[in-house]
Amino acid sequence: MLTQVSAPAFEGTSGIEPPPPLPGTNPYQRGPDPTVGTLEASLGPFNYTSMRVRSGSGFGGGILFYPIKTTEGPFAAIAVCPGWKQSSTSIEWWGPRLASEGFVVIAMNTKWEGDDPASRATQLIDALNYVVRQSNQASSPIYQKVDSNRLGVMGWSMGGGGALMAARDNPSLKGAIPLAPWTSSASSFSGVAVPTLIVGCQADVIAPVSIHALPFYNSLSSSLPKAYIEFSKEGHFCVATDNDHYATLGKYGVAWMKRFLDNDIRYEPFLCGAPHKNDLFGQEISAYLEDCPYTR
Repeated sequence: MLTQVSAPAFEGTSGIEPPPPLPGTNPYQRGPDPTVGTLEASLGPFNYTSMRVRSGSGFGGGILFYPIKTTEGPFAAIAVCPGWKQSSTSIEWWGPRLASEGFVVIAMNTKWEGDDPASRATQLIDALNYVVRQSNQASSPIYQKVDSNRLGVMGWSMGGGGALMAARDNPSLKGAIPLAPWTSSASSFSGVAVPTLIVGCQADVIAPVSIHALPFYNSLSSSLPKAYIEFSKEGHFCVATDNDHYATLGKYGVAWMKRFLDNDIRYEPFLCGAPHKNDLFGQEISAYLEDCPYTR
């Protein structure tokens, strides 16, 4: 059941009403043409609000973020899972960031903060199924807001391992972003058929990139749309709430989900083209691997 509170847990106002897609263009396209400036901003063009979700339905509840005051939709949906001994607060910054770009997002809690990656993978899918069910209920504030054919997963640490497992076991997903992923139960993800962006933290001692993120990336099929971004001199929390990379990490996270959940090729230059290559000249990114172009 979706629990409505007297006021939203969070609410954001962009002040910009995105224009609808032009006739004959991508039917999943949402929002205005992106720029480096808009993608590095703290919020996108859509107004959004949020509701708290009770524990149950196979996961531990959390916060649901979704666009409002727009004629666009339905939207793709994304579930974001925290890491070991962490709650949704550790990853909830992704809620406003993605919802304001035209996604329905659940920043979830797990049933138990010690749940292993395999359990988190199952709970990520349960959270997405919950969001889809809510979209089918006329009494829900997200009624008809979700396209059940365009779903994605994200997760940090053990939640990142869970996101990889969820992508491996659910090929109908459209995109996955494991953040500093950790899992000991599977070192190869060659069976993943979901476009995957893996994020690593160079100085991570909890999930060292040489043992986790980078081997996971290298195990992905060479035919799969994939990328690996690593933040320089940063530890395991380089992707969590209050990190130092909101602009860059948000840009790549939004661009990846837009490109693959919305099939929006307007975002490919920020993953493969000149705007992306400009990022590699600075000190923030220590490594970037990809198999561009994604439009083939």
